Amino acid sequence: MNPVSTGVTLPRDLPAADVLPFARRAEELGFDSLWVIEDLGFRGGFAQAAAVLAVTGRIHVGLGIAPAAARNPAFTAMEAATLAEQFPGRFTLGLGHGVPLWMRQVGSWGASPLTSLSEHVDAVRRLLHGETVTVEGRYVRLDGVRLETPPRTPPRVVAGVRGPKSLAVSGRVADGTLLAEPVTPEYARVAREQIGAGPDHVLTGYELASVGDDLARARAAVRPGLVWVGLPDAAAHVAPSAYAAELAALHAECADAEEFTRRMPDAWVDDLTLVGPADRVRARIGELRAAGLDEVVLFPVGEDRLGALDALATVLPGR
Repeated sequence: MNPVSTGVTLPRDLPAADVLPFARRAEELGFDSLWVIEDLGFRGGFAQAAAVLAVTGRIHVGLGIAPAAARNPAFTAMEAATLAEQFPGRFTLGLGHGVPLWMRQVGSWGASPLTSLSEHVDAVRRLLHGETVTVEGRYVRLDGVRLETPPRTPPRVVAGVRGPKSLAVSGRVADGTLLAEPVTPEYARVAREQIGAGPDHVLTGYELASVGDDLARARAAVRPGLVWVGLPDAAAHVAPSAYAAELAALHAECADAEEFTRRMPDAWVDDLTLVGPADRVRARIGELRAAGLDEVVLFPVGEDRLGALDALATVLPGR
């Protein structure tokens, strides 16, 4: 996979009939990667990845992310190895803590999420690389487990994490890191430092994006997706920004999410998303790459995501 690539996410709530056409169109348009999302109550990550890999021939497919503690690492490795065997060099496995609320709903949120993620990622990577794994950890217990046919090309295993302690874990045990949206240049730089790994550690970032000549319309399209940036989960994303304290204060005084996103200054929206004409968005992608992102993954917004896909493709190199 190109280390300075541009990808797109497969929206979690696409109508079922649009999923495979979306994947095919993303490949036709020239995107380097397509990332599928596994959110509780929507669609399974491995099944989505298998489906879109089967109907495409070039595009790299990432699972971003599967909650590590939701599956035994041996069975996670089996699923990932199957895709890597069938589609060599085209699959990346993303593992993360999972959303705490969802993980508590399914009884999989442990007392030490950091330890859990570290143990799971380490075990999955070792299995995918053909090791026989015996471990008696706090969360992972395996006794002489190995894959009978480990993939000749093991898939990259990346950690989908946010804060400094989790980023440090990713730097120690994963092949790369996936940052959820929004990713500003400042956050990308801080994340790189906190990961602490070398240049081979691939840093990927999701970005809400709306491309079009009408800047006001593009901003309006991404605003609903910024509803959560005032919540504690997003603290790491906005902490490096000059307006972090103002954003927190605005969130505290707003009656609801609609008021918060409506009152957010345009300058903040521009910093937290990729919006506007194609040349403007391309320039912003350049800033993000200069700040340390190896891959920028665009997150289509609005009701017509297939239509948005064509607009997003105008920022690809050579357009």
